[in-house]
Amino acid sequence: MRIFAIALNPTLDVSSDAVRVVPTHKVRTRNQRLHPGGGGVNVARVVLELGGTPELMILSGGATGALLEDALGRLAVRLDIVHVKSPTRIATMVREEETGLEYRFVPEGDPITEREALSALQRLETVSDGFIVASGSLPPGAPVDTYARMAAIARKNNSRFVLDTSGPALAAGLSGESVFFVKPSLSEMETLIGAKLEKADAEAAALELVGKGRARYVAVTLGADGAILAGPEGAVRLASPKVEVRSAVGSGDSFVGAFVWALSKNREAAEAFRWAIAAGAATAMTSGTDLCRRADIESLMERITPMR
Repeated sequence: MRIFAIALNPTLDVSSDAVRVVPTHKVRTRNQRLHPGGGGVNVARVVLELGGTPELMILSGGATGALLEDALGRLAVRLDIVHVKSPTRIATMVREEETGLEYRFVPEGDPITEREALSALQRLETVSDGFIVASGSLPPGAPVDTYARMAAIARKNNSRFVLDTSGPALAAGLSGESVFFVKPSLSEMETLIGAKLEKADAEAAALELVGKGRARYVAVTLGADGAILAGPEGAVRLASPKVEVRSAVGSGDSFVGAFVWALSKNREAAEAFRWAIAAGAATAMTSGTDLCRRADIESLMERITPMR
């Protein structure tokens, strides 16, 4: 099935390493890497790594947008570009070698106009009979119900709408048409329902979203601990295989990309869930803004066990 990823607020991701990060003084970095980033972009990169042929719609503006388009143009991804006046944002990640800690600086981005947001919605009208994956934050200026409106378009065009965002955009996205799949982290689920959650509570909250018809499948990710998948058949809890973590950047996007790719290959949801867990862990094994490698995913699949 067709996979159409959406990045309304993409980034140019710049990552590097430093011996120590300190205030005031100039911090010398090395091993600089640049990747196209943002939720929907990373989803498309993972689908491509797994052998899929993703399509990707991005909002792109300014000189930084041209750099993003150039980086994406080197990938076998069919691009649908909505040009906007605001420059594409640059996100920075520095790994401190002495501690292994990551410092991530992610600007919210400059505002877009409602007309520019509407252009993205109009482009979506041509997508049918596939997966539409909206992943990442909304840029300032985009109506908070943008993802809900996308879900309605997807449903009308016989597509399965996948949502991975946070805060008001997540709440609004689940307030309209039922979505096919949504992936909040534990903290995002807590914000959504307005309460602190333990693992058992998170499972019950995910099942409640399914029961209310908000989503067919809900995955609550628990970082290194694994994830919970709730669906019509009930809930499944899988532990993440233990790996040497080099970077957390993109693990959630990799989870979504692998889950959707597996479903597009007619895998059952339970098997797609295993692919998702393995892809998230495989991305954690890579440095900076690198993402998962298929060989690592396949190797980790054998080490996935039920969560205790």
